[in-house]
Order: sequence, then structure tokens, then C-alpha cells
Amino acid sequence: MSSIAELKQLYGRGKKRKILALLAISFAIAVAAIVSISLGAGSPRFNEAMQVILVKLFPSLGIDSGSAITQIIIWNLRLPRVILAIIAGAGLAASGATMQGVLRNPLVSSYILGISAAAGFGAALAIVFGLGVIDGYGHYLVIANAFFFSVLAMVLVFFIARIRAMTSETVILAGVAVGYFFSAMLSLIQYFAPEHQAVRAVVFWLMGGLNTANWESVQVVFPIVLVAIILMIFQSWNINVLSMGEDVATSLGVNSKRVLTVTMVLETLATAAIIAFTGVIGFICLISPHISRMLIGSDHRFLIPCSALVGSCLLLCADTVGRLVLQPTELPVGIVTSLLGVPFFIYILLSKRRQSWR
Repeated sequence: MSSIAELKQLYGRGKKRKILALLAISFAIAVAAIVSISLGAGSPRFNEAMQVILVKLFPSLGIDSGSAITQIIIWNLRLPRVILAIIAGAGLAASGATMQGVLRNPLVSSYILGISAAAGFGAALAIVFGLGVIDGYGHYLVIANAFFFSVLAMVLVFFIARIRAMTSETVILAGVAVGYFFSAMLSLIQYFAPEHQAVRAVVFWLMGGLNTANWESVQVVFPIVLVAIILMIFQSWNINVLSMGEDVATSLGVNSKRVLTVTMVLETLATAAIIAFTGVIGFICLISPHISRMLIGSDHRFLIPCSALVGSCLLLCADTVGRLVLQPTELPVGIVTSLLGVPFFIYILLSKRRQSWR
């Protein structure tokens, strides 16, 4: 009885430590958001920024709203960009953590399904040739194409994997094949592009960025990502079991093929919605789960929400750095995340410490 009590006490302490870690990361996100809103080219002072936000949220307070320029900078440009960074980082990181757990591979990410290459192909079709899956113009055509072809990549991976049984190995191989196919098609579009400016626009989109963020994009992406993350967390216990092997999962009554299919759909929808509005942003979905495992361990009940918070903090900080480092111009956030992610990824590979990811 004493040993059971000691185990319960140990589990309680571990749970409290994980909750404290989640709260600490949430506080870091709040601080990073305040800093990001307050800094930048032509940025108002901190008190002016908070004043504009309070007036917009609580107009009945009767606070002076400040100048029109200040309101545009803070409410129309800076705040939706910060919120979209938080949402996008959370969705990408949670998808990466779920994918690594389901496929039992610490080096894969949600992009293994060929989503990024397919999105790039769809965006290139719209940018270079003006072709799309819907009747639309400009920015919305690019968004619709990127989302549609991202989902199409998942469908292709699903059907290819089912031909040889729905296992983690077949999903990875099918994802690599589909990704290479869309990468080749993207290169073909760039090769035959009639204008140099169009190729430059495609390359810039592939770098990823939050400079086009607005309240409309936040309203579209937020519910999709929120629902996807919640449903991923609901699958966390099944992912914990599945990470021990398909034979163990089957013996415990977990349908590994169904879990894999459900998580594939959730990850694809979340990632596709994000990429459609931000372009391709790499490494967030790969390194955030590793950082989270260092902080709280491999229990997906805590790992998925922790990865979401870490991803939000990383992407928000990377976007802020990209805005500030070369003022008044901006460095695409995809470049910043790669510059920050590559050294960390190399450290993970070369570290003598064995990281537990299962």
C-alpha cells in the first residue's frame, strides 16, 4: 500500500510540474505578444498600443482611441499578425507532435504527407498561370489552390498507403513519393513560367510569411486549428498506446489504422489551412515536439498542448525577429525558423543524450 501511495504522490508531482511548464510557456507567449505588438517600423509606444486595443475591445470605457495611423498599425496590421502567428505555430507544432507519435518516428513532421510541396504547386498554378479550383482573383485564388492541393496530397497518400496496408512505413513512403511528385511539378511550373516576376512571387510564397495577416484570415484559420488540436488531444491516449507498437495497441483494443487515418485527416486540415494563408513555414512542426519532450516527457496528453504552446512562442518570436532585424524591410519568417531550427536539429542528432520520444 505504501508503494502505491508513493507512486500516486510521484505522479501528482510530475503532473504539477507539467502544468506549471504549460503555464510558464503561456506566460512567455503573452510577453512575446506584447513585445511584438509594441515594436516595429513606425511603431507607437507601448501605452498607445494597449490604449488602442482596450478601446477596440471595450468601447464603453470612453478611452481616447489615439490617432488614426496608430489604430491602423496596431489593430489592422500588428495585432492580427501576432494572433495568426500564435494560431499557426500551435497548429503546426501540434500536428508535428501527433504525426511523430502515430508514425513512431522522431524525424517526421506533418509535411511528410507531401502537404507543403502540394500547397506550393497549387499556389504556383495561381500565381504564374492564374489557374485555380474556384473562380476568384488574386490572393484568394492562391489560398484556395494551396488548401485544395494540400488536401489532395493527403488523399493520394491515404489511397497509396491502403494498397499495401495502412502502416506507418507505407504512410511515410507514400508521403515521400507524393511530395517528390508535387515538387517536380512545382519545378516544372517555375521552369516554364513566362515572367521572371511570377517566379519570384512563387519563391517568396514558398519562404513563408505573416505579412498578409488580417482579421479575415484569423477568423478562417482559428476555428479549423482549434477543433483539430482539441480532437488530437482526444486521441492522445490512443497515440500513447500506438507509440508502443501496433501489436501492443491491437492487444489493448486500439484500432491502429483508424487512429492513423483520423490523425492524418486532422493534421492535414490544420496544416493546409495554415499554409494556405502563410506559405510554407518549416521546422516549427519538427523541433517544437522535441523541445516539449525535454520539458514534460512523452505523454501525449500533455505533449500535444505543450507542443502547441511551444510552437506558438517560437513562431511569434521568429516573426518578430524577422520584422525587426532588417528594418524597414522584413525577413520572411520561413527563413528565420530555418536558421533557428537547423542548429537545434543538428544538436538533437549529435547529442549523446538519448531523447525519449515514445
